[in-house]
Amino acid sequence: MRDSAPAVKPEETDMTLDIPDELIDWRAKGFWLPAGEVTARDFAAARHHLFDGSFTWPLLVVRESAVRANIATMAAYAQRHGFSFAPHAKTSMAPTLLEAQLAAGAWAMTVATASQALVLRRLGAPRVLIANEVLDPTALGWLAAESARGWEVFLQVDSVAGVEAVAAAGGLPVLVELGHAGGRTGCRTVAEVVAVARAAAAAPGVTLLGVTGYEGALPDVAAVDAFLATLVESVRAIADLLGDEVLVSAGGSAWFDRVVKALEGQWLEGHRLRAVLRSGASVTHDDGFYRERTPFNREPGDGTLAAALEIWAQVLSTPEPGLAIVGMGKRDAPFDEGLPVAAGLTVTRMNDHHTYVTGGSPAVGELVRFGLSHPCTAFDKWRFIPVADERDVVVDVLHTYF
Repeated sequence: MRDSAPAVKPEETDMTLDIPDELIDWRAKGFWLPAGEVTARDFAAARHHLFDGSFTWPLLVVRESAVRANIATMAAYAQRHGFSFAPHAKTSMAPTLLEAQLAAGAWAMTVATASQALVLRRLGAPRVLIANEVLDPTALGWLAAESARGWEVFLQVDSVAGVEAVAAAGGLPVLVELGHAGGRTGCRTVAEVVAVARAAAAAPGVTLLGVTGYEGALPDVAAVDAFLATLVESVRAIADLLGDEVLVSAGGSAWFDRVVKALEGQWLEGHRLRAVLRSGASVTHDDGFYRERTPFNREPGDGTLAAALEIWAQVLSTPEPGLAIVGMGKRDAPFDEGLPVAAGLTVTRMNDHHTYVTGGSPAVGELVRFGLSHPCTAFDKWRFIPVADERDVVVDVLHTYF
């Protein structure tokens, strides 16, 4: 992945992260190294084949062509609609993928926790948005110190107590978060946004940048559009507290078309708007949750994404007619947003290390390719992940920092 050229002209100078060349040894699930060790870079340079005995099963694989295409698609999409792109790093926490997104023009990277922010700081990411509340004084103190040293890091607040915690740590740039009923964090009303914004504007060391929200958990277009209308209303309600450039941030991977429709353009008189899209799962897409919900299903002329993740697993047993037991389980594949899928087969349930499959006639010892649903809970189960080309040759090795 590191030899890739930017898919579109970057908004700012290309950024190469400081990616450690990690050692792969017997602790790396899926890699077959019973003795000795090898760096990830040297392993990739050897150009192993997925099926030459260098791996054991199950094995998570990233397809190079699909992930490159997805990065290019989302970079071009954001640029075409006048948005800054800050993809959510929590999807993969794989430095090589984050670097490729920055090289393609990403304005920033998004994270969910202070620990993830620390990882990106050590990797050299130039600008990070923490799309979450941070209340831990230890973490806030470190973030404030790094900000004072020149690192661009922004976080969000949804309470006066949160503003006070940021100010007590020395101050940071913040966005007020808007939420919705039954959702996670975020102010529930415009009036609450205004109260938190006033506290932030008055707090020593705190810089109020704008408003942020997350629409991804809402059930339908009407609910999403209503939420985004409230987001716009919230920005307008605090306009007199904001500087020349105003940040407005939203966008999971299921409704980013509605975010673009609601937020694009310069609609805040007297200010320059920077709309920031945070869609993260798009980097690998999937064969389940996001395949069904991608905005490109509604707007097919605006882009397309391809599933870049797959797991190869072996049939261990066919103990009953019509039932096969595959050596893959909840330790290996996501199951929170749908079970894995395989052509001609049906996955009915999973244990820690076994998957129950019906249909077809898989033979004992046969390898089966599974597509996955929800990449965010696939990457975190694997420390090292081979990247394969269309000939099943390994051309890179990702390592994840969860």
